[in-house]
Amino acid sequence: MFPNAKGSELFSVLATLDPVSQAAGTATTGWVSAGNHHNLLALIQSGVLGTGATLDAKIQQATDASGTGAKDVTGKTITQLTQAGSGSAKQAIINLRPEDLDVTNGYAYVRLSVTVGVAASLTSAQLLGFNPRFAPGDASNQAAVAQIICGWISMMTMG
Repeated sequence: MFPNAKGSELFSVLATLDPVSQAAGTATTGWVSAGNHHNLLALIQSGVLGTGATLDAKIQQATDASGTGAKDVTGKTITQLTQAGSGSAKQAIINLRPEDLDVTNGYAYVRLSVTVGVAASLTSAQLLGFNPRFAPGDASNQAAVAQIICGWISMMTMG
């Protein structure tokens, strides 16, 4: 759609759950505004799941950045990954648009929630924003994004 844009200008790394051996329990990202991008995507990754482990993930919504009125977004939950069902080393994707939120009641913030059941398991997850509304996507990256490398040379300068 934008052939001259760098890939890093078209999406933002909004929040992450960095790779870890997650004990049984729930980990969540921070709350981020859903209104700065036309589309959001949650990428959930399982590594080795512990014996009998389960992995669930969902997107939740709130009315502000502190999580007021937090509730699940309808239909934005993955089918459970299980160690018994070959759920290790898999990925799951949840697509979300800002209009999927309960905007009538003022919900405008989202977070990703990942729950490991039974046994510690290797997990990671990212909440990404696509098609930014106001600025290049890389302007909205979380502070933990350490580098953005641009490796091409413009054809216009190769004359």
